Amino acid sequence: MDFANLASQLNAGTILPEGIVIVTLLGVLIVDLILGRTSARWIGYLAIAGLLAAIVALCYQWDAINPISFSGGFTGDDLSIVFRGIIALSAVVTILMSIRYVEQSGTALAEFIAILLTATLGGMFLSGASELVMIFISLETLSISSYLLTGYTKRDPRSNEAALKYLLIGAASTAVFLYGVSLLYGLSGGQTELSAIANGIITAKVSQSLGLVISLVFIIAGIGFKISAAPFHQWTPDVYEGAPTPVIAFLSVGSKAAGFALAIRLLTTVFPMVADEWRFVFTALAILSMILGNVVALAQTSMKRMLAYSSIAQAGFVMIGLIAGTEAGYASMVFYLLVYLFMNLCGFTCVILFSLRTGTDQINEYSGLYQKDPLLTLGLSIALLSLGGIPPLAGFFGKIYLFWAGWQAGLYGLVLLGLVTSVVSIYYYIRVVKMMVVKEPQEMSDVVKNYPEVRWDLPGLRPLQVGLVVSLIATTIAGILSNPLFTLANNSISHTQILQATITKVSTVPLEEPEKL
Repeated sequence: MDFANLASQLNAGTILPEGIVIVTLLGVLIVDLILGRTSARWIGYLAIAGLLAAIVALCYQWDAINPISFSGGFTGDDLSIVFRGIIALSAVVTILMSIRYVEQSGTALAEFIAILLTATLGGMFLSGASELVMIFISLETLSISSYLLTGYTKRDPRSNEAALKYLLIGAASTAVFLYGVSLLYGLSGGQTELSAIANGIITAKVSQSLGLVISLVFIIAGIGFKISAAPFHQWTPDVYEGAPTPVIAFLSVGSKAAGFALAIRLLTTVFPMVADEWRFVFTALAILSMILGNVVALAQTSMKRMLAYSSIAQAGFVMIGLIAGTEAGYASMVFYLLVYLFMNLCGFTCVILFSLRTGTDQINEYSGLYQKDPLLTLGLSIALLSLGGIPPLAGFFGKIYLFWAGWQAGLYGLVLLGLVTSVVSIYYYIRVVKMMVVKEPQEMSDVVKNYPEVRWDLPGLRPLQVGLVVSLIATTIAGILSNPLFTLANNSISHTQILQATITKVSTVPLEEPEKL
């Protein structure tokens, strides 16, 4: 094989954004090695600059003529570009909110950012991976980095406990996922590329075999862990409560987006012949996630645990688009994850700011906060109301789009359940807003009475302020001016070839299994 053919098969320019992130990661490590702690003030900005450059590179790759690279191992199509952009953006906001938090915890910032960039890299590769080995390596890169980040504040016993639980449950889910993948490899006659696996299964006439169903169940279990869907959610509340808050902010958006990107690519490419079966399983997961997440969140007293169960419920809502299996369904998933990025990170930024100033995250301690910190109250209120789906905020349009796509696909029961559980979620979101805004001065919590003077000139607080303001504006504007995001979500699906054949098949076959539920 000559060099020209090799270069055309590799098509390495497709992973230019990931290459920029790798160079940024190496730059962070080298600068820290040479300058030491003196570089901590601006090393975060170096990482942010690299991530923004990667996002610009992604924009230039939109509608690429030849998105296939590494002999089919990676696909840089429009769907992967959107998900890679979501993961990179979540890393940018996470770094903004991390600088002050990590410094105050007494740990090194450069190592934290390096591990976070590694997790970002794993998520970005996972969003476009179309070969089993690459999927597994990308998944493990994301997972191992997440375990390290969860236990990063090693002096905090809660962080250590969260990391250990996350590691043990994560290792079990990885083993289950890997076993499902190994069954796929065997059933397809030794293929590892996703489309080749699908062809191999059809050629071997095992498309309705028990082995394929077992493989499907095991793979869904691995994906369910990554997107924190019930009943694979056991790690979520403990990790959210014990891990550093910037870490769970990234996991709630970046890791979840990577999990959904993997689900779309794997299920639509490899399992179209058992589409009814996997839709039936995801319908059960969506029902469990929406009910359990929203009902258990009602009883929480910790803000971080409440957001953990909220995250489980949000995964249930997003699964409606996946189950629908139509162009509108997949586009609604992309749109909701785009707006979820801003509103969820806005909420976590406010939680970090409050905990830095008070040392607590108990919901009852937010009582009367409006009197002392109007900006934080406004940011948290907008984020929570958007998560609850209150118009005209971004979350309202995201849920409307998801429910509309589900209704069009005939998922009437699932959409009605989503509407009912959304109403339930509004109660526990508004409870926090009411506590911050409505309380009289004499009803302030002791923590708020002793609230420190609001100052933004302290070291590391300016990036946190920028992250809060940017995510707050984006949450507000994304609802009022949602049309560009709608267009982006729709184009990302309509321009992705692997989905078009599946969508065509779906439009001619009614979704009978989900409707029975």
